[in-house]
Amino acid sequence: MAGFALSTPLAAQSAFALGVAATVGGSWQIEAVDLGWVRSAHAGPFRSVSIGGRFGAFVDETALIGGARGFVAGLVLGGRTGMLQLADVGNETNPSSVGFDVSLEAVGYKAWNTALPQFGTAWGAVSLLPGLRFGNPQTLRAGLVFGPTLFFGHETDVRPLLALRFELPMARGKRR
Repeated sequence: MAGFALSTPLAAQSAFALGVAATVGGSWQIEAVDLGWVRSAHAGPFRSVSIGGRFGAFVDETALIGGARGFVAGLVLGGRTGMLQLADVGNETNPSSVGFDVSLEAVGYKAWNTALPQFGTAWGAVSLLPGLRFGNPQTLRAGLVFGPTLFFGHETDVRPLLALRFELPMARGKRR
């Protein structure tokens, strides 16, 4: 059944995504793993859309020992612009592109056992993430993104988000 689902034309235009993401800055941060699905799209400036989950630790950076203060999970919805190609590397038969793109993400977070009461147990975030993307879209692509994230809930805060992401294309069906 899984082989049939992955050989459909829908799967031919999609990829499995895996990455690590962290907010950076003082007092608190989130350190997480991202798992998701990326699909080609042509919606305005976006050339791909994604849905996934973010799972990790909510870390209290003010603690001297044992800063991990809770678990955080999030539903991530995103869109990414087309890549502005900067260079091709590799040989002629298997080139890899290096380029620039911009991602826009919205995340709904749920937290358990957080030490900071100003966030409560649920909050949202919106990120604008410029990034470098490299690799061959037919095999494996990697991206490094860094940009501002607006957290909102009981209080509003802006933090930088740094993420390293990998995309592995799903199986392709036969051409008709």
